[in-house]
Amino acid sequence: MASPPPPAVEARLADLCKELGVDEGVAGEAAALLEEGKGALLASPSFGSRSPGDVEKLCFAFVLYCASKLKEAKAGSRVRLWEILKGCKLKCHDFLKESQQLALKVDQVLGSRYGLDWEARLELKQLDILVNLLADASRFYRKAFNELFLSSSPDQQPRLTTNIPDYIRFGWLLFLMLRSKSPELFKDLVSCIHGLVAILAILLIHVPAKFRSFTIEGSSHLIKQTEKGVDLLASLCHNYHTSEDRLKEMMGKSYKVIEVFLSRKVLSASELKTTNLDKIDTDGLMYFKDLVDDEFFPSNLGKLEKLCSTTGCEGELDLEMFLISNDYILSAENPYGGSANLGCSKRIFETLASPTKTIKNMLAAPSSPSSPANGGLIKIVQMTPVTSAMTTAKWLRDVISSLPDKPSSNLEQFLSSCDTDLRTNVIKRVSIILEAIFPTKSVDRGASIGLNCANAFDTPWAEARKMEASKLYYRVLEAICRAESQNNNKNNLTPLLSNERFHRCLIACSAELVLATHKTVIMMFPAVLESTGLTAFDLSKIIETFVRHEETLPRELKRHLNSLEEQLLESMSWEKGSSLYNSLVVARPSLAQEINCIGLLAEPMPSLDGIVAWQNIHSEGLTTAPSKRRPSADVNCDPQSPKRLCTESRNSLVERNLQTPPPKQSQTGLSSLKAKYHPLQATFASPTVSNPVSGNEKCAVVGVQIFFSKILKLAAIRIRNLCERLRHEELTVSVYNIFKQIVDQQTALFFNRHVDQIILCCLYGVAKVSQLPLTFKEIVNNYKREPQCKPEVFRSVFVGNTNRNGGLGSRHVDIIVFYNQVFVPTVKPLLVALMPSGTRPEDKKNTNSQLPGSPKPSPFSNLPDMSPKKVSSSHNVYVSPLRQTKMDVLLSPSSRSFYACIGESTQAFQSPSKDLAAINNRLN
Repeated sequence: MASPPPPAVEARLADLCKELGVDEGVAGEAAALLEEGKGALLASPSFGSRSPGDVEKLCFAFVLYCASKLKEAKAGSRVRLWEILKGCKLKCHDFLKESQQLALKVDQVLGSRYGLDWEARLELKQLDILVNLLADASRFYRKAFNELFLSSSPDQQPRLTTNIPDYIRFGWLLFLMLRSKSPELFKDLVSCIHGLVAILAILLIHVPAKFRSFTIEGSSHLIKQTEKGVDLLASLCHNYHTSEDRLKEMMGKSYKVIEVFLSRKVLSASELKTTNLDKIDTDGLMYFKDLVDDEFFPSNLGKLEKLCSTTGCEGELDLEMFLISNDYILSAENPYGGSANLGCSKRIFETLASPTKTIKNMLAAPSSPSSPANGGLIKIVQMTPVTSAMTTAKWLRDVISSLPDKPSSNLEQFLSSCDTDLRTNVIKRVSIILEAIFPTKSVDRGASIGLNCANAFDTPWAEARKMEASKLYYRVLEAICRAESQNNNKNNLTPLLSNERFHRCLIACSAELVLATHKTVIMMFPAVLESTGLTAFDLSKIIETFVRHEETLPRELKRHLNSLEEQLLESMSWEKGSSLYNSLVVARPSLAQEINCIGLLAEPMPSLDGIVAWQNIHSEGLTTAPSKRRPSADVNCDPQSPKRLCTESRNSLVERNLQTPPPKQSQTGLSSLKAKYHPLQATFASPTVSNPVSGNEKCAVVGVQIFFSKILKLAAIRIRNLCERLRHEELTVSVYNIFKQIVDQQTALFFNRHVDQIILCCLYGVAKVSQLPLTFKEIVNNYKREPQCKPEVFRSVFVGNTNRNGGLGSRHVDIIVFYNQVFVPTVKPLLVALMPSGTRPEDKKNTNSQLPGSPKPSPFSNLPDMSPKKVSSSHNVYVSPLRQTKMDVLLSPSSRSFYACIGESTQAFQSPSKDLAAINNRLN
């Protein structure tokens, strides 16, 4: 912890509150919050280049936002986030990136002051996604407007009262008004783009034709023709992949907003004859007189500005700034190499790489788009979030929406061929689970609609998403049944189709793809897991199967699933409450004690009845029968052994020729897994059920082996990339070896941690053993450039639970402290094995390596002497014992090389070389 800040900090916060005109109650709450958590909030991070002044500004903005958002202040006394950021001279990007880290530092303080639900009420993650959504929408609007309209009038007149910047602002403000009056329709990017395209259509109708960048004849923008002229809406739908029905709906809402709030009378465009509408099919289009005429336009623009400033839509943000200021919105490029959402841009070969694919393909360098290797036929197109969302939405409309909304005849045959007819159960389950994900029944909780409130869904939107998800689920389920039946040579798939966890995972994956397509703000991953009662480890089992059996899945959605799978593998499956630990207890009994001690086991999966009761669903057709069995530690399948065994190959999961470093060892433990196929039913079976192929092992062993094989493949890719960045490719094999041995022998190191944390420590440990001048700072700085990097990976590492004021809390430290305190003591034998022969401590038969005069290791290493020891007879030089929070065991000199040390200066403003000289002089 940093030393207590000077009293001037409180005074500077008070001055900032006066400058912003903050209410006294909010200012007092912010001061109290700062006083209670200033030690953690004002501490500079171990890694980062932020100055104390920047740290202080972020701290002030954070406590003001928390006090204003979480304190039940009177109406009108709150200060909005954009006002705070403006007063602190901070960018939205910087605040949202750092605020989540600040929240973790003072989670105990926030919980004690504002209740356990403080994180949901603070809505930091939702704001982050919302800022991304609006930034993407504004970029799309600016680009589309510039394509359709000229940058300036061709006959610019001195007294011209309107110009292009005014028109573009008018359209954006009209869009914001449309959002504020129909917020439930604009919680996703696809709806925003439909609204913006509707605004562009209105501008094309009303803005004088001289401002257009094209002419109607032979235009590449308006290519859809009818007998009466150009079909404006159809042409825009073709250009921007929008739905014509939804676009017409947005046009109608826009007309109403203009009519009501701008007091303009709407007329049928077909009844008017203006040069603006020449050669345009006006059927179904409306026109407003005096909307953008020079005489009335300033007044209309002023009305929109006033309305948008008073409606306060989205509360915390100044939405007009997204169009006119690049300093306010989120930067297009994340300084850590990625972006804040799942659709972050990566290198092409990394985007296509998946842990479920073989590493052989991943290690091959990507070919140039015009290289002979690919015949020059591949054209890499830079996909923006908008084009990605609109193309995938088009796939949902064209491919999925045309499917039947119930099981097909082929799927019904598979369901009815089981030991019991499962058709009713499947339909009932889909209705219940999708109602939990996309609720259509509003529940009055006495609170306003927040960014992440399920009630923000409007019924038509939720019903449409439920329909899309159910159709996709039925389609993939039928494909899986068909593949399993071909391998079984029999239609009876009772063990798989009666598995509750399998069906829920398939439904959850379908719903997540629908949400990812629309890029919604109000439901972000892992909300789907929370609604269905699943864990990250459960969902990781279905992703590869889903992709393999849905051949029409767009590339963008495959990328999303790949990114999602990486998140599940790298950290989410290792979090407390993951069902992975329920499998590990069975597959590796030696870990059971530690898993139970930390309390990592998952809760039993809730029954369908429990989900119905939790969601308070009382609609027709969702009546449920009593559960036939009580909830147990794992209720994911019928414990009976299957009657038939599947023989489908799992080459994509357990490819023998992995080509990962090291080639030989990467096959160890996996070749047997490939030779002995484990059916899909075994992957989802209860951990304690015997494997249907080999009764000598439990199904938990199957799931753990497959999961660990994916972890190794993911790690191989990241280790290689990081070693290449550091220009130490020679370390790749050794680092991978250490990582693999940790997975096999020291699995507990992954508990409650991120895979990249172990990779970084392995890399530094191997570099130390190899005596390379590679620092942790250099490793972390290069890791920041990796697409998957997040600051919390190296700033906040779990090291155990501690008692805080009588309560149990998690203790997190930076990566160097974790390396010294936890990693080295655990992995030291593995690192020693890498040392060259003759340099290992056990290879040295003499004691010359021990420094003269240094104390011998205590025979009671578990009880170290806590008093300082004098080590020099002529100088007052003492060696102080290590604190209890560090090592409890005194280490021999041969072990010191494993540790990362951060020295403190012996004198203020003294260089490191002088520090070392002073220490040597004293010791000598």
